Amino acid sequence: MASYFDRLKSDAADEWWAYIAHEFVRGLGEGTLPKDCFRHYLVQDYLFLIQFARAYALAAFKAPDVASMRHAATALTAILDVETKLHIRLAERWGKPAAELEAAREARATIAYTRFVLDTGMRGDLLDLMTALAPCTIGYAEIGVTLAASSGGKSPGNPYREWIAEYAGDAYQSLAAEARSELERLAAAALTEARYPHLLATFRQATRLEADFWQMGLDLAM
Repeated sequence: MASYFDRLKSDAADEWWAYIAHEFVRGLGEGTLPKDCFRHYLVQDYLFLIQFARAYALAAFKAPDVASMRHAATALTAILDVETKLHIRLAERWGKPAAELEAAREARATIAYTRFVLDTGMRGDLLDLMTALAPCTIGYAEIGVTLAASSGGKSPGNPYREWIAEYAGDAYQSLAAEARSELERLAAAALTEARYPHLLATFRQATRLEADFWQMGLDLAM
């Protein structure tokens, strides 16, 4: 029997492929993504992470037990102490000082995605929230490994090699594996067949919003 996450990914295959194989992602792997697009993405992804930190704080509140509280706390710490620092470091190298990141205005795609996740968590339980978070948390790990194994991703001349290495690295891969384990644990306790279509709709929408986020970076959209 397929795991809960694999079932979601299979049933949302079109949306998932459009996300993980988006033109923006291919540009990262090939090193051909225009630099202005990456700068724009970095700023918006920093703002995105602030809202996702709030989502994990909400996950701790929604947690049905201490194990889920610990998972939420670990993820929250990773966002604030690892991912945001990576973005600050990369942004400074790409000509965006840290002060500009928090002062930046959120793009429409950033608002649409993050508020969808927060609204899902506010209205539902922890399984709803973790299902909405899964495309980002688990998807980035899949993208990182795929790009790191590609010829372009391995190239020393790829300007996005550090970004790829971060998401392909052991630390992030471990966080994604823990997120997947938590998702499966919650599903084992709370998933029913009657509930599955609603959760699948949540997963599909979150995955579409991920693809929209890449497109925002590609279009330099606000």
